[in-house]
Amino acid sequence: MFRSLLRRSAIFLAVTVVGVAACNAGEGANPALPNPTVDAPLSTAKAAQTAVLAGGCFWGIQAVFEHVKGVVSATSGYSGGAANSAQYELVSTGQTGHAESVKIVYDPSQITYGQLLRVFFSVAHDPTQWNRQGPDTGNQYRSVIFYANEEQKRIAQAYIAQLGGAKVFPRPIVTLVVPLQGFYPAESYHQDYAARHPDNPYIVYNDAPKVARLRQEFPDLYAAK
Repeated sequence: MFRSLLRRSAIFLAVTVVGVAACNAGEGANPALPNPTVDAPLSTAKAAQTAVLAGGCFWGIQAVFEHVKGVVSATSGYSGGAANSAQYELVSTGQTGHAESVKIVYDPSQITYGQLLRVFFSVAHDPTQWNRQGPDTGNQYRSVIFYANEEQKRIAQAYIAQLGGAKVFPRPIVTLVVPLQGFYPAESYHQDYAARHPDNPYIVYNDAPKVARLRQEFPDLYAAK
């Protein structure tokens, strides 16, 4: 555990020295994105629904969605690989097929799947970076939407096409849209990491600005924790 965390810290510090990671601090912040033209309507159903998203270190993705109104819970974990390789030390090799992911349980009467994707593309990560986010590199940090059903697939593909057609990003969107085969919660020390370690330099530089942008750009969706 500590060896992996130290490796992540070392990579972060090395990248910071040369200034490559500046994009996550706001210099490369994503533009304000339009609402999805294809979305599921708000539902009166009481049953919670689930979205699984990946886009870099799961600490930041979890931190963002824990502050979104209508989100019941956000859990860091692994998706894309086998159950027996869903361990941080193994996933960190980039050889397991897993991506660091977050399972978002949400109330569909308060927020739609499309609105979650708008937050995901706007402030949670950069969907134009291939197999990396900021200081973190490797296919475990790839941008992925793991859809649970055909409706989620339709909404995700339509939104990517909408954003691509509007050319809201200076580079093509590389986010993958793939079926969800399984989600495996990460180790307990990864859960709520940003909230439990707010003074960690990695969190201060990479993840706190994402939550700040959520509060600034989506005041109607922001929820204090």
